[in-house]
Amino acid sequence: MTSTSLVRSSGAVRSRPAPPASAVAALAPAAPAASAEALAPPHAAARNTAQPFDTGWFDNIRINLSAAERRVATLPGRRSVKKDAQAGWLLKAITCIDLTTLNGDDTAERVRRLCAKAVTPVRPDLLAALGFADRTLHTGAVCVYHRFVSTAVEALAGTGIPVAAVSTGFPAGLIPHELKLKEIEASVRDGASEIDIVITREHVLTGQWQKLYDEMRDFRSAAGDAHVKAILATGELKTLRNVAKASMVCMMAGADFIKTSTGKEGVNATPLVTLVMLRMIRQYEARTGFRVGYKPAGGVSTAKTALDYQVLMKEELGRAWLEPDLFRIGASTLLADIERQLEHHVTGRYSAFNRHPIG
Repeated sequence: MTSTSLVRSSGAVRSRPAPPASAVAALAPAAPAASAEALAPPHAAARNTAQPFDTGWFDNIRINLSAAERRVATLPGRRSVKKDAQAGWLLKAITCIDLTTLNGDDTAERVRRLCAKAVTPVRPDLLAALGFADRTLHTGAVCVYHRFVSTAVEALAGTGIPVAAVSTGFPAGLIPHELKLKEIEASVRDGASEIDIVITREHVLTGQWQKLYDEMRDFRSAAGDAHVKAILATGELKTLRNVAKASMVCMMAGADFIKTSTGKEGVNATPLVTLVMLRMIRQYEARTGFRVGYKPAGGVSTAKTALDYQVLMKEELGRAWLEPDLFRIGASTLLADIERQLEHHVTGRYSAFNRHPIG
């Protein structure tokens, strides 16, 4: 197999997509049109199927670092989405948020409040002003520790919002393998329909790709019908080449999503790491026909950053990856900033963060 370049050597980029017509409701890319549609199962794409382990898929991967850096450096300074178009894109971003609380002082009541915010992420008066009064808008999922899965499932009953559980000894992933599998199984029994697992970073850092593949296959099997997001902890993998290889191996082993970080590492989601992972998703689809989702997590806390990630997804993978079945943003404070931006769009004034609590 010949060496694979992840980034065009010219560093050329495509222009940011021009917004469609004028109304905000029309500008939100495929925003939920009605309650029945919004409450449909969140995973519409055909589920990824594990492929046989083959080192030829990733052995010769190389990263053109300078071209990758030029590519992502263009995002903040290019023509940005403004006014009605920005409001539409931010409403779509809300539907892709995994609204998260993963703190040592979490309580059942905090989780219930978080679930209430997931069901009603934007004040009704703002939605009415934006032309969304008759539409159902909610976040992509609620993400919690295993202890609070049943609490979240009960709070979200009938809403169509899935519960995601972090698992496998999150965030370090250094508990025995058998306990990791039992934790996955326990979360699924409690009602989690999505499992965010952490890989063993040692397998990547020491080049033990077969072990990483076998571990991921076991996680996928233990999850059953629940979709599995593989957290790579990219800030601890040292090189972009390791990130690319780990992405490919996890997809090869059946991961439904690949995710950057736990949010607990020193370096979490970055545009550079995102570009590498998106190019791996594109290669995997070209090889297998299966679409794998992507989830940046950690550090995505502003509306502007969310827009940058949406544009990168659209340009690199296409329109399908703007929907919650293939794109999630792991975040706890992002929703508050998006709601502030929407209020500014409606009123011309920014409000304080404490007017938009989430937990």
